[in-house]
Amino acid sequence: MLSRACEYGIKAAVYLAQRSKEGQMSNVRDIAEAIGSPVAFTAKVLQQLARKGLISSMKGAKGGFFIEAQTLRHLNLCTIVNAIDGNGITENCMLGLRECSEKNPCPVHHQYKHIKAGIIKMLNESMVNNLTIDVEKKLSVLKN
Repeated sequence: MLSRACEYGIKAAVYLAQRSKEGQMSNVRDIAEAIGSPVAFTAKVLQQLARKGLISSMKGAKGGFFIEAQTLRHLNLCTIVNAIDGNGITENCMLGLRECSEKNPCPVHHQYKHIKAGIIKMLNESMVNNLTIDVEKKLSVLKN
């Protein structure tokens, strides 16, 4: 459903949110280790998120990646998914038809539109800042 890059992007954002709330920055290696992602791939995902302004970075020996407090207050999963994968998950037909609508539905349109609405709602309501709470309490994990 989500690309591997998007999965890593969400996990990296949650990890960075935790660290940023503590006033810490993280380097690519630490992030990759924390989320179980290859370092080079993590670097590319972080670059995408930084280009979109969702995360920030500071160069130098004491630098690293972080999320600005103002960004963190408003950052939800939908923003991350759109930044990495685009809006296909929320806009495209499940069967890949170019023109799928109420007037011109694919065979699963009417069933899938309810599922899609639930996914959109969850992505919009899932704030990255709030997702850190269960990770901090060890009720959820970022890697196995």
